[in-house]
Order: sequence, then C-alpha cells, then structure tokens
Amino acid sequence: VQLQASGGGLVQPGGSLRLSCAASGFTLGGYAIGWFRQAPGKERERVSCMSSHDGSTYYDDSVKGRFIISRDNAKNTFYLQMNSLNAEDTAVYYCAADRLALSCWLYRDHEYHNWGQGTLVTVSS
Repeated sequence: VQLQASGGGLVQPGGSLRLSCAASGFTLGGYAIGWFRQAPGKERERVSCMSSHDGSTYYDDSVKGRFIISRDNAKNTFYLQMNSLNAEDTAVYYCAADRLALSCWLYRDHEYHNWGQGTLVTVSS
C-alpha cells in the first residue's frame, strides 16, 4: 500500500498548482481521501477531505473557495487544485487515505493510516 504525492513547487502569489496523489497496492474506491499540510514551525493541519460513502467534501476555512479536492478512481489518483495561492499556503502537503465509515471531517489525521511522502509548496515572489 503506497501513496505517492507530486506536483509541488515554487509558485508566485496568486498562482495555481495541482497536487496529485497516486495510490498503488490498493484501490482508492471505498477510501476516504484527504490533504494535510505542515508549515515550518507549525502543526500539521487538515486542508481538505472527501468522504468515501457519499463524496461529500470538507475544506478548511483558510482554503475554502480557492482549493478543490477531486478523485479519479479509474486512475487510482486524487488531486488538490490550489488557486489564488498566497504565502500562508507555503507548506509540505501530504495526502492520506483510509477506510473511514463516516464523514471525513469527523476523523483526525492520526486516524488515517496511509500517507504519501509529502510535496513542498512554496509561494513566493
């Protein structure tokens, strides 16, 4: 079971990036998915998640209206489209997935047992 995150990089304020998380060794269908981030000197925080049972989504207030989480079960991959990026979005972004029966926002990060390695997003001019 492996998750591989990619798509991070350096982007100017106001720019966009799309992060990808490819799953291998298991089928994403039936798994809740999530994106978390950890900025320097801060605790890891949940950015967005999507529930497995109904596809409902959650966004942290700091990214609401700017980020979009999506999944492509045929490609066994999920994504985080990030728009209107600002310096406060600079962090290492982690993808995670697990079989969570309830709405994804009810679960804390330690309840996800499958994690990607992280991809660095730097927003700077």
